[in-house]
Formats: sequence, structure tokens, C-alpha cells
Amino acid sequence: MKSILITAIGGDIAQSVAAIVRSEWPSCHLYGTDVHEQHGGRLFVDDFFILPSADSPGYIDAVKDLIDTYDIDVLLPMSEQELGALGGLLEELGPSRSITAGKMVVSTGLDKLATIDALRRLGLPAPWTVPVGEGEPPAYPCILKSRFGSGSRAVFVVHNRGEALYLAEQHPKAIYQELLEPADREVTCAVYRARDGRTSCLLMLRRLTGGFTGWAKVIEDGDTSRTCEALAEGLKLEGSMNVQLRLTAYGPRVFEINPRFSSTVLMRHKLGFTDVVWALEELQGKRVQFPVIAAGHVLVRTQDAVIVRNS
Repeated sequence: MKSILITAIGGDIAQSVAAIVRSEWPSCHLYGTDVHEQHGGRLFVDDFFILPSADSPGYIDAVKDLIDTYDIDVLLPMSEQELGALGGLLEELGPSRSITAGKMVVSTGLDKLATIDALRRLGLPAPWTVPVGEGEPPAYPCILKSRFGSGSRAVFVVHNRGEALYLAEQHPKAIYQELLEPADREVTCAVYRARDGRTSCLLMLRRLTGGFTGWAKVIEDGDTSRTCEALAEGLKLEGSMNVQLRLTAYGPRVFEINPRFSSTVLMRHKLGFTDVVWALEELQGKRVQFPVIAAGHVLVRTQDAVIVRNS
């Protein structure tokens, strides 16, 4: 493994992944891509390239050209849009030259209605979820959010019919979903399933800051762990995914699956849940070892800044 292509390098997740790879494999040549260069992504890679957006006709060919021209060993797509667009190329490269969560996890996680359908198919409780195009939500308060993609920045609490009608007009492709309470019991779950079927879960009670996990505390909860393991098995997880849920009075209720490494990837790497390393080690045919991480550890997101010299 001499070279890796990490997409969406302008984002915090890709930069965290690049930092992890650099620390573990310092001689590995890192290539990064994004749709523009007005970010710090090039500081994390050896070579940076601007590519068309994932929904552009020339995107897939541009990625193929980079891989062929520079004889890149491994493709690591980092955004939901790219995961959706690169399905055929990822299958062509196979599990020895690409890192993904697996076809079923990707297709399920990219569509929040498909996520709810999968939960029900696997016999797991799920919040009611309906497209806004089907009319009013069945109950208030509820939430309205995008059906596709992930993240917690474009989520609205809907209190009444007037708000529902207004938001539905602004977001006609969104969904209404049951408002899960309490808000301070939201858990982000890092889930890794090895190629031999073993699964490891790290459960983190979290507090969001600007749509990202700014604070997290490792917890233990048997029902939540069993839910994550059932999802990993039922969706044939290949590597890492992130499960978002709330601990309600009726037990854990999953509301989202992120089919990729999440924004806590660097936090948990420092703690010993090194899922980026595991994925690359398994790609090289190695058997990964899962650590025992005790509850109680607290993780926080910090900030930094770099002055880039004018060229």
C-alpha cells in the first residue's frame, strides 16, 4: 500500500482520516481531491487535485483517470454524494483497492426512508417517518430533515400545522420524523465489522456544536450494543459505519445511519477505536484486534489555524 486517494479533503472527516493515515504510514503517498481549493485540505496530502462535483457527468472518469495516471493503490471516498456516484467503480476496484462500508450499508444509509425500512425489516424499533409530499405529519411536535445525506445542521423542529406547511414548501423532498426525546440522550455509535464477522461498537453520549460532535462521553448500554450488532449483521457491514440514536424511555431508537467514517473518527482513534487503521490493515490481509475501552472517557473537539504563505 504505497498510495491512497482520499476524496472531499476539504472536509473535517477527510482531513482527520488523512492525519491518521499519515501518523500510521508516514511513507504512504496521499492524494486528495475536492471541488475547489479554498480550504486547508492540501496541507494533509502530498498532491491535491480539483475534480468536478460528484453529480457532474465527468466525475467518475476524472477519478478513474487519477487512479490510472498515478497508479494509486487505494480509493477512500469520504462524502455521501461520492459514495452514491462511485458505486460501480468501487465494485470494479473491489475490497482490495477501496474502502467502503459495503453496498447494502451505503444504499441504506444514504436514504433515510430506506434506513427506517431496514430497521423494521430487521425487527428493530424505528421512529415513524413519512415524506412531506404525503401530507401533514401524524403528530406534533416532530422534525423535518433531508431524506438524503447526513448531518445535523438542516434539521427543523416542527410544532404545528403552519410550520409544517411552510417548511414543506421550502423542502419538498424532505421527510417528517418522530421527535425522539430526551434531546440530551443522543448517542453516536461507531460500529466496525471485521471481515471475519467480529463486531466492535463504541457508544458515545454526545453534544452537538455547529452540527458536529463537540463533546462526547463513552458509555455502556447493552440494548444499544445489541441494536448496533444486529444492524451490522443484517446490513452486511464491511468495515466502519456510524449509527445515530437516542436513548428514550422505551429504549434506543435509531434515526440515522452514516455509511462512512464519521466526524468523531480522530477522537475515537486517539482513544483506541482505530477503525481507519483496521480497515487498511484488513485490506492488506491482516487480522485486526479490538480493544476494550472502558466507559467514562470524555472526548472533545478542538480547533487550530494555519497561515498559508502566498504563492
